[in-house]
Amino acid sequence: MPWYLYLALKQLFPSGRFPFFTAISVMGVTLGVAVLVIVTSVMGGFGYEIRRMIVETEGEIDVKANGYLPEPAPVLAQITAAPGVAAATPYVKGVVLTMAAGRTAYPIFRGLDIGTVESVTNLGRFANPPSSIANLDDDSVILSSQLATSLGAHVGDKIEIYSPLLIEKLKNDEVFFPREFRVVGEIYIGHQQLDSNTIYGTLRAAQDLYGLGRSVHGIYVRVKPEANEFAVLARLNPKLPGPARAVSWMESWADFLWVLNLEKSINFFLLLFIVIIAAFSVMSSLLISVVRKTREIGLLGALGARARDVALCFCAQAFVIGVTGTAIGLALGFGVLYIRNDIVHAVARLFQREETLRQFYQFADLPSHPLASDIIMTVVASIVISTLAGLLPAWRAARLKPVEALRSE
Repeated sequence: MPWYLYLALKQLFPSGRFPFFTAISVMGVTLGVAVLVIVTSVMGGFGYEIRRMIVETEGEIDVKANGYLPEPAPVLAQITAAPGVAAATPYVKGVVLTMAAGRTAYPIFRGLDIGTVESVTNLGRFANPPSSIANLDDDSVILSSQLATSLGAHVGDKIEIYSPLLIEKLKNDEVFFPREFRVVGEIYIGHQQLDSNTIYGTLRAAQDLYGLGRSVHGIYVRVKPEANEFAVLARLNPKLPGPARAVSWMESWADFLWVLNLEKSINFFLLLFIVIIAAFSVMSSLLISVVRKTREIGLLGALGARARDVALCFCAQAFVIGVTGTAIGLALGFGVLYIRNDIVHAVARLFQREETLRQFYQFADLPSHPLASDIIMTVVASIVISTLAGLLPAWRAARLKPVEALRSE
């Protein structure tokens, strides 16, 4: 072991003890790393849960058309025969005007093929009652939970839906009456964007509302568990007819995912300042060490130590503080993540706000999904910043002249 590294360890941990200044420096790095691990893991958990919700309600791949697919049956057969495809289901999706009990809304009407939708999506798992998807008919609908609340509509109530064809009919001075549907269930997926403005009905009802005949707007595709969705995409697109194009769920939700990743990046950037602040405590601690050990540094120079080796001694101290703080911070961060739900539930019970969490934040359990890339970035950033904090003390120590340092009181 080089002498400067041995001396760095002896100064940081004399006689195996943990001196006060060393403990404070390590603690600052520890807290910064722990907070970064917790926040990035929770943000990753939200992203993972949203991905799961999207895939469970729409499948991994969406075959869209420029307008609509006039003959979906041959395309559907072609898709289901492709390697890696588990199932496919056609859909019609568009905005409608909805009225109930004097309230209006402009939700999206999703027309489902009742015979195949459950092979692609798990909507039945989110429906209340669970059998409402299978019991849908052309005169009934299921409302997303927040839409049902905003309309004041409950299971058994009647709602009126106006088709976009109303505008065309009015242009031709024709009378066009709304269609009346019976609410047979509600769907609660667990995310505001997915629960806020959707009506689920049969494919035929949606085709009638939009005057599509047998045409559909697209086809949802479920990929086999062992298959890669991007490989399936690459095989599907060359075989699809001109107006159709297959896109992954990530491309369909690109704007929303971009916002989610932006929030995560901003949080990481802001919380990184905790590590930077901790680095200043490391720097001040080492500067104090330089002042206190001025005569010892002069003695090292008198014994023949080069300025570079003296500087490396203090850089090594900053590096060791960074590594130690990062290791303890990782353990602390993952420990808090392990008991995160106990903490959330305890705080919610203390303030009697458990129902508020479900209503406004769409969770009762805090999700967590640590990504290796986030952990590696946190570790590298904290160690590099801590090591850089030792440069100024190292420079000050290296500039000390042995004769003047030995005369220091």
